[in-house]
Amino acid sequence: MSKPVPDPPLEPSPPLEQTIRADDLAKNREAIKRALDFYLCPQPSKAHPPSTMFVIQPEIDTETLLAHACESLASANTLASDFADQLGRPQRNTALAIQQIIMLAELAVNRALDRVDPQA
Repeated sequence: MSKPVPDPPLEPSPPLEQTIRADDLAKNREAIKRALDFYLCPQPSKAHPPSTMFVIQPEIDTETLLAHACESLASANTLASDFADQLGRPQRNTALAIQQIIMLAELAVNRALDRVDPQA
């Protein structure tokens, strides 16, 4: 099979063009490598120091912590109950569900408090 048009002659590109093309290829390879490294080999994130705005003293014993948690949950339970009384039907059910979750957490903290300091 013969071609009706011959192939164009290969023209050598000027050296400046070859240099620019080589630079572009090198930059593209570097960018691709950075992108792949970013997504496939992420650097471990630095640990954020905890906020010191609200700090619990490290030497406080477990019983005291549980007692404060129990009191806080009891207060939240009362607030949720009072709030539920002021709401209509659909929102009331949501508020009562929140109250129930608070009450279950309060029961769990009370049980833990009993195990730490059993009342004989």
